[in-house]
Amino acid sequence: MHLKSWQAEAFAHVLFVRGYKFYMKMDETNIAIIKHLRHGRKSFKKIAEQLSISENTARARVNRLLDEGVLEISARVDPEAIQGHRVVMVGVKLKTMNLVKKGEEFSKLKGVVSVSVVTGRYDLILVVLLNAGFDLLEFYTEEVSRIEDVQSVETFVVYKGYNLKVPYIL
Repeated sequence: MHLKSWQAEAFAHVLFVRGYKFYMKMDETNIAIIKHLRHGRKSFKKIAEQLSISENTARARVNRLLDEGVLEISARVDPEAIQGHRVVMVGVKLKTMNLVKKGEEFSKLKGVVSVSVVTGRYDLILVVLLNAGFDLLEFYTEEVSRIEDVQSVETFVVYKGYNLKVPYIL
């Protein structure tokens, strides 16, 4: 079945309203724009010149990628470069199979940078940013303790990270 563009947009809207996340179609130009923005903000003029497109096209594409939630431009920090900060990864085993709901609950806890629903011995993997004022003990006693149906956790302290940058959320 081939849909016209207005039909595809209407279908995408129905899916979104019903709770499905629908991403825009990605083409080579969108991927190239994302690659140009990998290391931070770059002018639309420079992107347009390097991709042989107009500056207005580059601006419109970036704005659509942002609006659709495909792209997010944000500052990220190297936690090793900030004294007293550390990243840990936490494997979480749950007593329930409602993994997505529990993942959303964990994502709202203080210090949690990201949550992934995974296969293997854990149900969720968390990336958590800690500092001297908010350490691992506080994370478990003040944050994780509020979540029901946690069977067990295992902490992996990152001693040295490579290409590990996180948003500063504390």
